[in-house]
Amino acid sequence: MSARILHVSDLHMGTREDPAVSRALTALVERTRPEVLIASGDLTHRGRRDQHERAARLLRGFGLPVLAVPGNHDIPYTFPARFTRPFDEFRREWETPEPDYRSQDVHVIGLNSVRPWRHQSGGLRESQLIEATRRLATAATGALRIVVLHHQMLGSPWRSRKKPVARRNHVLRSLVAAGAELILAGHIHQAAVSERHEFEVVGGDVRGVVVSIAPGLGQPRPNRLGEARGLHVYEAGENTLAASTYIWRGDDWGLTAQRIFPRGQGPLAVEPT
Repeated sequence: MSARILHVSDLHMGTREDPAVSRALTALVERTRPEVLIASGDLTHRGRRDQHERAARLLRGFGLPVLAVPGNHDIPYTFPARFTRPFDEFRREWETPEPDYRSQDVHVIGLNSVRPWRHQSGGLRESQLIEATRRLATAATGALRIVVLHHQMLGSPWRSRKKPVARRNHVLRSLVAAGAELILAGHIHQAAVSERHEFEVVGGDVRGVVVSIAPGLGQPRPNRLGEARGLHVYEAGENTLAASTYIWRGDDWGLTAQRIFPRGQGPLAVEPT
């Protein structure tokens, strides 16, 4: 098998937008030919209808299947709508905040980590984790099993006040046990990628799991240290998972990193002692 996935996050439609990025993203899609486009939240800046409509036009304009989950900026900024109808505008465009995408090579489930009463941090209920286990179990044999939410599970490389998903250890452990191979998020506007053996003490050969946070695609805020503008492209083979980081440099995409991780059990290679 071979499958490519394009991962964007934090568009923040409604802030200053650069048409050059949209044109360049079209060219990148044509070159990489991903099977599906995943958007891990904060599609809008204030959750308004016109911002949701513009974000949807952009994401659907590439002619790809799109799987989108909400971020904390995708619900109304004002009261009482923030509490009485938080996901109405998101549902108007995307139908559900917890979508699925299924094929023979890729199986993606979205989870809604946004909680209206929390400004930055989010969480997943136990019922969502149980349902995630059921949903992942229906994947086709050999398909790459992906979970998408907005709030991050890795610490940001640069200091950030943005909190990770609540009960992070429990959530991560539950998703790994459920069979997730790639767990995607955004929120911190910084790229971070790590494989299970890099953050978990395990003995023997265990299944590989990659946790990845995409840099923000939207315009970085002025004077905000540690905010990149870019995206990730993943390529899954039978035994490997590659993650490529592209950063927007003002007039082109810079391929700044390529990482290859093992799929299944065992490392990529073993060095003799």
